[in-house]
Amino acid sequence: MDLATDVDALAFDLAPIGIVMTENRVIRSVNQVFADLTGRSKPMLVGLSFRELYGSAREFEDFRDIGLAVLKRGDIYTDERLLAKQGGVATWCRFRARTLTPAEPLARVVMSYAAISDAPRAIRLTPREREVVVFLSQGKTSKEIAKALGLSPRTIEDVRARLLKKLDVRNVTELLSKLSRGDF
Repeated sequence: MDLATDVDALAFDLAPIGIVMTENRVIRSVNQVFADLTGRSKPMLVGLSFRELYGSAREFEDFRDIGLAVLKRGDIYTDERLLAKQGGVATWCRFRARTLTPAEPLARVVMSYAAISDAPRAIRLTPREREVVVFLSQGKTSKEIAKALGLSPRTIEDVRARLLKKLDVRNVTELLSKLSRGDF
């Protein structure tokens, strides 16, 4: 390796955000920040299906197509989501993705994850709560979430109520604000 390659590798590894490269949703390369966000070592992550970073197989499948149209246009997709850590802990992150292959958007993707709070704190949400929070952050109603998850609107309302109580907030706006600040 020459000096420029060493500097590039060091810059990638020490970037202030988590960076991950995937091929068909299998991790091919990560930096140390991403490894730290997931609670796994870099060697443990390389070759791992992204399925292992979701709370459930259903969550992995349901969120596959979110942002696909944006990637097909060659644009950058961005949202906010929970990144599951080994052991069930999750961190609220700002997520960005860009495909290297717009014709096949998931063939090769570069993604970044940045903890939203300057001092990220671990939170424990159930897989169902994580699913609902992601949809709430997209502005979906209980009816829309229920339809997407194949549940009743009443079930979604119960999950929302549980989230509000768990984080001691009065409404969804406060819930999302509290999660984004890491103020819990």
